Amino acid sequence: MKASISAIEYYLPGNVLSSAHLAAEFPDWPVEKIESKTGIRERHIAGAHECSSDLGFIAARKLFDSGACNPDVIDYVLFCTQSPDYFLPSTACLLQDRLGIPTSAGALDFNLGCSGFVYGLSLAQGLIETGQSKRVLLITAETYSKFIHPSDKSVRTIFGDAAAATLIEGVEAGGGPDIGPFVFGTDGSGGNNLIVATGGMRSPRSSKTAIAVEAESGNWRSQDNLYMDGPKIFEFTLRVVPECVTELLSRSGKRIDEIDRFIFHQANEFMLDHLRKKLCLAPERFSVALRDCGNTVSASIPIAMKDDRDAGRFLESDLAMLVGFGVGYSWAGTLVRWPRSRDVAS
Repeated sequence: MKASISAIEYYLPGNVLSSAHLAAEFPDWPVEKIESKTGIRERHIAGAHECSSDLGFIAARKLFDSGACNPDVIDYVLFCTQSPDYFLPSTACLLQDRLGIPTSAGALDFNLGCSGFVYGLSLAQGLIETGQSKRVLLITAETYSKFIHPSDKSVRTIFGDAAAATLIEGVEAGGGPDIGPFVFGTDGSGGNNLIVATGGMRSPRSSKTAIAVEAESGNWRSQDNLYMDGPKIFEFTLRVVPECVTELLSRSGKRIDEIDRFIFHQANEFMLDHLRKKLCLAPERFSVALRDCGNTVSASIPIAMKDDRDAGRFLESDLAMLVGFGVGYSWAGTLVRWPRSRDVAS
């Protein structure tokens, strides 16, 4: 058997934060400036008591309701988030029960951000192609808004909350792979450039860590909030993503003109435009799908895949290159084909 993506669904929470609303809060950042820098018009924000698992549950229910499969045939749940419900137990275990997935299924969380979807595909492929699983439910869900200080426009204008549910199934082997090969990269020396510094065992939260201060940029945040060094993240991205693309083409034996679609992590439109131009890619082959949802971290690639598929930009049997990059520093790339009609493992 080989692993193949069979279906994707996603969910955006109902609360909408528009650029017009942000411009009203930050008069020195008019709508035109926000949208020209980010390419984002709206971000969806989880409610005060709405967790990543809640978003992931709805995305998974949408997938089941679409007819892709029933919960009782799932034999592994992978849940990617950096905003879990609890330190323990694993949120994937809670979702197994809530979704009605059999107790014979495996379930685990993994903590990765913008590269998480590609990593999840590699884990699912390994489970399926070693015979440990037949159908894997990969849920990528994030509520970064809960880490963001309301007066930090540097990140509040960028990130949105979302979840995506992806079904990966074992199918009869034949022809080339539907997922892979993979390229991975890690540089932990950049970890402090995109970080929530407190809340873990290294630095617990306290009344002192919750005190917000004004940064030189005019943004306010405390040690408990999300911090991002935008220029350093931008520099890192422009350095590693082209290298990742080159290495992936080499491992796959493909030329860049043989790739039908390029679907990268939807960081912001300014960064995506620089990457597209640096790689000399035509706009019609390159996905930009963040205008109405923002940077949704590990959910951004499957959201873009689903939108491209629904709009007829990602056709049956097309070959797409996926590249995730960001917090960690962590990056990963792979090639995927959208599923064709075929027999699935029984």
